[in-house]
Amino acid sequence: MKVLAVDLGRVRTGIAVSDPTGFIASPYGTITQRNPDALVKQVAKIAKEQGAGQIVVGYPRNMDGSCGESARFSESFAALLETESGLPVKLWDERMTTMSAIGILNETDTRGKKRKEIVDTVAATIILQDYLDSIRNRKNGG
Repeated sequence: MKVLAVDLGRVRTGIAVSDPTGFIASPYGTITQRNPDALVKQVAKIAKEQGAGQIVVGYPRNMDGSCGESARFSESFAALLETESGLPVKLWDERMTTMSAIGILNETDTRGKKRKEIVDTVAATIILQDYLDSIRNRKNGG
C-alpha cells in the first residue's frame, strides 16, 4: 500500500510518497499554501492521484514530548485531512527531521533558493521512511 507523508508548515508543506510496497519513501514536492483549508484539499487530491491508502502527518512535539502550538496545528490538520481524504491519517513524531534534512542538504552542498524550496520535501521523505521502517521492524519482531 502506498503511503503519503506530510511535513506541515505554515507557508511551505513537504510531501513524500512511498512505493506501492511501502518499502521506500521518495520526495514528491512542496506546496506553498498559507490557507489550511486549501492545503487540506490539495494534499487530499495528491493522495488520491498517487493512490495512497494512508497518510502520515509529521507531529512536531517538543523535545520533552509535550505538545505546543505546532503540534496542535498538526492535530487539527490531520483531523481535517482524514475527513477530506477519507483515508486513515496517522500523526508521526517528527522531532529532529528538519535538522536531519538540513544535514543532508549540507552534505550535498544544496544552498540558497533551491535549499529553501526542498528542505520540507526532504523532511517529509525522512518522516515517511522512518514510519515505513518502524512498520517493517514491528512485522519482523523488532
